[in-house]
Amino acid sequence: MAINALGFSIRLFLADGTPDGLRIAEKSNWVGRGLVCPRVSYPNVKKRAEFQKAGVYVLVGTTGDSEQQRIYIGEGDPTGPRLDTHFRNKDFWTSVITFVSKDDNLNKAHVQYLEARLVALANEAKRCQVDNGNQPQLPSLSEADTAEVEGFLSEMLLVFPTLGVTAFEKPRARATSKTILETNAKGLTAKGYESEQGFVVLAGSKSPLATVPSVEQYVPYIIELRKTMLEQGIFEAEENHLILRQDYIFDSPSTAAAVMLARNANGRIEWKTPDGVTLKEIQEQAIASVTN
Repeated sequence: MAINALGFSIRLFLADGTPDGLRIAEKSNWVGRGLVCPRVSYPNVKKRAEFQKAGVYVLVGTTGDSEQQRIYIGEGDPTGPRLDTHFRNKDFWTSVITFVSKDDNLNKAHVQYLEARLVALANEAKRCQVDNGNQPQLPSLSEADTAEVEGFLSEMLLVFPTLGVTAFEKPRARATSKTILETNAKGLTAKGYESEQGFVVLAGSKSPLATVPSVEQYVPYIIELRKTMLEQGIFEAEENHLILRQDYIFDSPSTAAAVMLARNANGRIEWKTPDGVTLKEIQEQAIASVTN
């Protein structure tokens, strides 16, 4: 019998009293602490004790017109000097998320391990553009240290999405209750389903090679997103179409439909069951069943 995951609490403290300034995230029963800092605020908070500790950090920004996140993952012991350098030399980022240990039990090898694992996870998920040029190597840790740091990592991965970073998330195993939907363009079929993470399009789904002319006028970011997905190997060009090589999470059904249909699209209408029931109708039926 499946066991439901237990709930947990994340406490978000607005350190300077504004929702857009420095935020401190702590999870129940965890020794870690996350700091979310806008780039513009960094010079004013860089002397905080957290930036004088060993930690791992993620610089977050956007790239081009695709609206896809661009990130850089790094580590430092302490993190402050590394972030000072990035503040001077890296232009793309608009915020930084830093994780440290409240009880100072992370050392240089630990944060190098976290950095390497996060880079690997981001490259595997392909939900963002990773600015790191190389894949860092895992340092040699004892069995006990590896288990401890992997535990720290698992907690970080629960906190990241609540801070707006989904770069490390792959589609979770599909529940058998999820309804498979499909959409078609030029005889090419894409299949997917709605999930708590977003709209998941399944590997093997097909899309036209070229977008329709109106895309550049109405949804130009779709062109950039398709281009990025090709460069990352998420899409692969075949003779007369593109094929999705892995399950991929889109932020919304409409973005998923627009990418796969290569045109502007309302995902709630375009995604349908094989017998023609739209996602919109499924959602409305779900609301009605609860209301009644």
